[in-house]
Amino acid sequence: MQPSADPSKPAIVLLSGGLDSATVLAIARDRGYSCHALAFDYGQRHRHELEACKRVASTLGAASHRVFSLDATAFAGSALTDNIAVPKDRNETEMTEIPATYVPARNLVFLSVALAYAESLSATDIFIGVNAIDYSGYPDCRPAFIESFTHTANLATKLGVDGNAIRIHTPLMEMTKAQIITIGTELGVDYALTHSCYDPSAEGLACGRCDSCVLRRNGFEQAGIPDPTRYA
Repeated sequence: MQPSADPSKPAIVLLSGGLDSATVLAIARDRGYSCHALAFDYGQRHRHELEACKRVASTLGAASHRVFSLDATAFAGSALTDNIAVPKDRNETEMTEIPATYVPARNLVFLSVALAYAESLSATDIFIGVNAIDYSGYPDCRPAFIESFTHTANLATKLGVDGNAIRIHTPLMEMTKAQIITIGTELGVDYALTHSCYDPSAEGLACGRCDSCVLRRNGFEQAGIPDPTRYA
């Protein structure tokens, strides 16, 4: 059972509908924040995640759920937005170079929008599910990026200039996928509601072969928790 949210503690939670962001939402709620979930429609090929966002936000008691639309043509050159093959059948040791699924400056753009949304709600807390261990080579998931963005956020906002420090929470930063799943399960996350696959079938079934599917499947195996994912 989720604890009562404190309306005086608003927070923005970036929610993709995937395993990590669902866990972050559960963690933020467990800490008593009134969570305003923010998802993005940027023309991603794995659009089933947007439906997963709705399910997760509702189930985990988000105070609100908003989908922010971005012009899909602004994010060219990624396997998640263009007709480019999604890397498949790679093991975790191969996931160190920046992959074709990298979306140009995605987390920088998402956090910038989240920052503006946070300030409009007088919220100083933003949660994001970036991870420095199972991060698939994405440069905008590293601690150095988060530290730099936090510094910029406090220079660029009225809240920050007035002494109300903006905080970017990254509770999953040093966790393995197995640890994330274990904590989320303890907090009541129903991972059957989430969607992680980069190249799902038209029915939303996971391919089981992309980097995201591999990391997710391995995480459930290592956690000793049954994987509820529906695979093609």
